[in-house]
Amino acid sequence: MELASFVAGEPWSDHPSCTHPLLSSLARLVNDHTTDGARPRLAPLIPSVIGLTSDDPQLDVRIALRAATTALPVAPAERQRVLAVGVLVANRVLDERASNDMRELSRQALASAPHATEWAQRFANRSASSGAAFRRHGAPTVVRGSVEGIAEACISNVDEMLHDLLAMAIDDCKLWVGGSASEARSLADDDWAALRRLTGAAPAR
Repeated sequence: MELASFVAGEPWSDHPSCTHPLLSSLARLVNDHTTDGARPRLAPLIPSVIGLTSDDPQLDVRIALRAATTALPVAPAERQRVLAVGVLVANRVLDERASNDMRELSRQALASAPHATEWAQRFANRSASSGAAFRRHGAPTVVRGSVEGIAEACISNVDEMLHDLLAMAIDDCKLWVGGSASEARSLADDDWAALRRLTGAAPAR
């Protein structure tokens, strides 16, 4: 995210205003939990987060839901309950603009962890939830737990799964935000050259 602030022409910061705060948090977490050898593969995603921001609280719900549905099937059992609660509550606060694909992803993820889902349903039924509260507290907790759950999973492709989670969340945000993400396609050649030098990677144009 510091590199995104540089490319966007903002003051050097890992919380650039050009990127939605929760997407920025997800990117930092993915970066921190990716191995040194795989981290340069994240570099081509840097320009694509520029301009991806919105004040609509539903964007937080969608980012959290993407993270939780990705992590729930592979996360250790001790994390699955929290992630299942996150999926259930996120679906509760989704508005009518939500696509059927998002609800189907939720159904599949919950079905992959039936014991955690059964517990989460009892917990969620006793808990009040609102979109504002989920945005402020629930969504950041779900995103952090999702990334940590993937990083702790007994799978051989942790780095790939973390990369794909961030890429899918970026695509989700692009669909929601629309044309405001066009900055990512208009970087000057010297910005791309600086990005390659700073990351050791060679992002495609």
